[in-house]
Amino acid sequence: MENITLPEWAKELDCAITVCDRDCIIIYQNRRSVKVNGEMTGQSMRPCHNDRSKAIIDRLLTEDGKNVYTISKRGVRKLIYQTPWRKEGDICGIVEFSLEIPEELPHYVRS
Repeated sequence: MENITLPEWAKELDCAITVCDRDCIIIYQNRRSVKVNGEMTGQSMRPCHNDRSKAIIDRLLTEDGKNVYTISKRGVRKLIYQTPWRKEGDICGIVEFSLEIPEELPHYVRS
Protein backbone atom coordinates (compact mmCIF):
# COMPACT_ATOMS: atom_id res chain seq x y z
CA MET A 1 0.00 0.00 0.00
CA GLU A 2 1.39 3.36 -1.10
CA ASN A 3 2.11 5.74 1.78
CA ILE A 4 1.16 9.34 1.01
CA THR A 5 1.33 12.46 3.08
CA LEU A 6 -1.01 15.35 2.42
CA PRO A 7 -0.43 18.84 3.77
CA GLU A 8 -1.66 19.50 7.29
CA TRP A 9 -4.35 21.90 6.01
CA ALA A 10 -6.07 19.07 4.09
CA LYS A 11 -7.04 17.27 7.31
CA GLU A 12 -9.69 19.79 8.34
CA LEU A 13 -10.65 21.13 4.92
CA ASP A 14 -14.40 21.70 4.53
CA CYS A 15 -14.70 19.10 1.77
CA ALA A 16 -14.18 15.36 1.75
CA ILE A 17 -10.89 14.08 0.31
CA THR A 18 -10.54 10.34 -0.29
CA VAL A 19 -7.48 8.78 -1.95
CA CYS A 20 -7.05 5.22 -3.16
CA ASP A 21 -4.11 3.35 -4.66
CA ARG A 22 -4.06 1.42 -7.98
CA ASP A 23 -5.66 -1.57 -6.25
CA CYS A 24 -8.57 0.65 -5.11
CA ILE A 25 -7.48 0.40 -1.46
CA ILE A 26 -8.22 3.63 0.39
CA ILE A 27 -4.94 5.06 1.63
CA TYR A 28 -6.09 8.46 2.89
CA GLN A 29 -9.23 10.15 4.17
CA ASN A 30 -9.42 13.58 5.67
CA ARG A 31 -11.74 14.19 8.64
CA ARG A 32 -14.72 15.19 6.46
CA SER A 33 -14.36 12.02 4.37
CA VAL A 34 -14.36 9.87 7.51
CA LYS A 35 -17.42 11.73 8.82
CA VAL A 36 -19.33 11.21 5.55
CA ASN A 37 -18.13 7.73 4.55
CA GLY A 38 -16.98 6.16 7.81
CA GLU A 39 -13.40 5.05 8.44
CA MET A 40 -12.45 3.18 5.26
CA THR A 41 -8.65 3.47 5.25
CA GLY A 42 -7.12 0.12 4.32
CA GLN A 43 -10.33 -1.15 2.72
CA SER A 44 -11.25 -1.56 -0.94
CA MET A 45 -13.63 1.01 -2.36
CA ARG A 46 -14.80 -1.35 -5.13
CA PRO A 47 -17.56 -3.10 -3.09
CA CYS A 48 -19.17 0.34 -2.51
CA HIS A 49 -19.69 0.88 -6.25
CA ASN A 50 -21.98 -0.51 -8.94
CA ASP A 51 -20.74 -1.95 -12.25
CA ARG A 52 -21.00 1.40 -14.10
CA SER A 53 -18.94 3.12 -11.41
CA LYS A 54 -16.37 0.29 -11.40
CA ALA A 55 -15.94 0.78 -15.17
CA ILE A 56 -15.29 4.50 -14.60
CA ILE A 57 -12.75 3.67 -11.88
CA ASP A 58 -10.98 1.24 -14.23
CA ARG A 59 -10.94 3.88 -16.99
CA LEU A 60 -9.42 6.48 -14.66
CA LEU A 61 -6.73 4.02 -13.56
CA THR A 62 -5.77 3.04 -17.11
CA GLU A 63 -6.66 5.87 -19.48
CA ASP A 64 -6.32 8.96 -17.27
CA GLY A 65 -8.97 11.71 -17.45
CA LYS A 66 -11.48 12.76 -14.83
CA ASN A 67 -15.01 12.03 -13.70
CA VAL A 68 -17.03 15.05 -12.56
CA TYR A 69 -20.71 15.16 -11.58
CA THR A 70 -23.17 16.49 -9.02
CA ILE A 71 -25.40 14.55 -6.63
CA SER A 72 -28.10 15.28 -4.09
CA LYS A 73 -27.97 13.17 -0.95
CA ARG A 74 -30.14 13.73 2.11
CA GLY A 75 -31.03 17.20 0.87
CA VAL A 76 -27.39 18.22 0.35
CA ARG A 77 -26.12 18.95 -3.15
CA LYS A 78 -22.50 17.99 -3.87
CA LEU A 79 -19.92 18.29 -6.61
CA ILE A 80 -17.86 15.11 -6.99
CA TYR A 81 -14.49 15.43 -8.74
CA GLN A 82 -12.47 12.25 -9.30
CA THR A 83 -9.10 12.16 -11.03
CA PRO A 84 -5.94 10.04 -11.00
CA TRP A 85 -3.02 11.05 -8.84
CA ARG A 86 0.49 10.47 -10.11
CA LYS A 87 4.02 9.88 -8.96
CA GLU A 88 6.76 10.68 -11.50
CA GLY A 89 4.08 10.72 -14.22
CA ASP A 90 2.68 7.25 -13.46
CA ILE A 91 -0.93 6.82 -12.30
CA CYS A 92 -0.84 5.61 -8.69
CA GLY A 93 -4.53 5.75 -7.81
CA ILE A 94 -7.51 8.07 -7.67
CA VAL A 95 -8.32 11.09 -5.55
CA GLU A 96 -11.92 12.16 -4.96
CA PHE A 97 -12.99 15.59 -3.79
CA SER A 98 -16.58 15.90 -2.56
CA LEU A 99 -17.72 19.50 -2.04
CA GLU A 100 -21.08 20.69 -0.77
CA ILE A 101 -22.55 23.25 -3.16
CA PRO A 102 -25.62 25.49 -2.94
CA GLU A 103 -28.75 24.70 -4.96
CA GLU A 104 -28.26 27.91 -6.93
CA LEU A 105 -24.65 28.21 -8.00
CA PRO A 106 -23.43 31.37 -9.75
CA HIS A 107 -21.49 30.92 -12.98
CA TYR A 108 -19.11 33.58 -14.25
CA VAL A 109 -17.38 33.88 -17.60
CA ARG A 110 -13.91 35.33 -17.31
CA SER A 111 -11.33 36.13 -19.91
